Formats: sequence, C-alpha cells, structure tokens
Amino acid sequence: MADNQFKSISELKKLLDANCIIEKVHPQMFASDAEVNIITVTVVCPDGKRQTIRAYREEAHALREFIRTS
Repeated sequence: MADNQFKSISELKKLLDANCIIEKVHPQMFASDAEVNIITVTVVCPDGKRQTIRAYREEAHALREFIRTS
C-alpha cells in the first residue's frame, strides 16, 4: 500500500496543512522500527484542540517514515 493510501498519513497531512503541530510521538522516533508495531501521534491545533492518530504494523512504519521525512 502506498504511503498516501494510509488513513493515518492522510489525516496527519490534513492536520499539518491546517497549521497543527506534532506535540508527541510514542514510542519516540529513535526507537528501533523493527520493534515498533504501533505508533501514537498527538497533534495540537491552533485552536488548542489535541488530536491523536494511531497506526498499527505496516501503517505504523509508513507513518514514522512520513514524520521523519516531513
């Protein structure tokens, strides 16, 4: 599945385009991707609302790579 087909990545792109910022990534980005099967990203928007995006398995790896390269 291409990166842009993952729901979590398209959701994160939409939030970043709305001037939201990534507040927290769990587990932290320096953790080995080989051991990561789930990722939780907390995003804060200009209106103060927090959103959480969660991805599993292959989608988690793609989401982490998207964050690294953005």
